Amino acid sequence: MVRQCQLLAVPRSSVYYQRQPEVSDEDRALMNRIDKIFTDLPYYGSPKITRQLQRDGIPVNHKRVERLMRVMGIRAIYPGKKTSIPNVQHRTFPYLLRGVKAAYPNHIWGTDITYVRAAGTWFYLVALLDWFSRYVISWMLSDSLTTDFCVDNLQQALTVAEPDIHNSDQGSQFTAEEYLSVLEGRPQIRISMDGRGRCWDNIMNERLWRSVKYEEVYLKDYGSFGEAHGELSRYFTTYNERRLHSALDYQTPAEVYIGN
Repeated sequence: MVRQCQLLAVPRSSVYYQRQPEVSDEDRALMNRIDKIFTDLPYYGSPKITRQLQRDGIPVNHKRVERLMRVMGIRAIYPGKKTSIPNVQHRTFPYLLRGVKAAYPNHIWGTDITYVRAAGTWFYLVALLDWFSRYVISWMLSDSLTTDFCVDNLQQALTVAEPDIHNSDQGSQFTAEEYLSVLEGRPQIRISMDGRGRCWDNIMNERLWRSVKYEEVYLKDYGSFGEAHGELSRYFTTYNERRLHSALDYQTPAEVYIGN
C-alpha cells in the first residue's frame, strides 16, 4: 500500500482515512466565515472571532466557534488556553530564526497547514516554502489532519533539495517522531520551531496562505477532493512559475529559486 501511494503520488492519509461525520449546512457556512476572518487575522482566537461574527450580525456563542475551529484544525497564533497546546509528550526545538534573514535558496524552509473548504466538507493543505525565493517546494492535500501526509510532503521536498534550517510551529504533526526522524536523518538540517506567543515567527507561510485563499480557494467552489487537488495544482504552478512578486523585484519564485 505504501509503494502504491508513492507511485501514484497520493498521501497515505487519503487511503486510510475514515471520513468524519458531516456537519450541518449552517455550520459549514459559519466555518467559511471563520476561515475568512482567521485568514485576515490569524492572531484572533475564538473569543475575538466570536465577537467579530456577532458584530457582523451572526448570533453565535463562543463555545460553538471554539468547537468549529477544532474541527477545522486552526487556532490563533498566540498563547491560548491549555486545550490548544501541542502534544506534551512530543519533543520541541528552539526557534533559530530570531534576527536571521533568508539569504539564499534552501537557506530556510518553512511549513504549515491550512484548511480548504470543498464539496460541503473540509480538507487540509500542507506546504513547504523556501523563504528566500517564496518558491513552494512541495505541497499535499489530505482529508484528515494526520501526521503521515506531512511526512509524505517532507519526503517529496527532500527529493528536490535540503534546507539549512527547517522551521515549523509546535503542532503535533510537526513534533511527531515520524516527522522529526526524517529531519534528523539529514544531519545538515537544523530544526527550528516557532516560539509560543510569537505570532510572526512563521509569517512567510502565513502570507502564502493568504495568497492561496484569496487568489484561488475563495474564488472557487470545489465539488470534490480531486477537483480541489487539480485546481490547487494549477494554482501552485502559476504561483511558482508565472506570478510576479514585488518583494522579488517582480521576478517569479522559480526564477529566483532555480536561477540562483
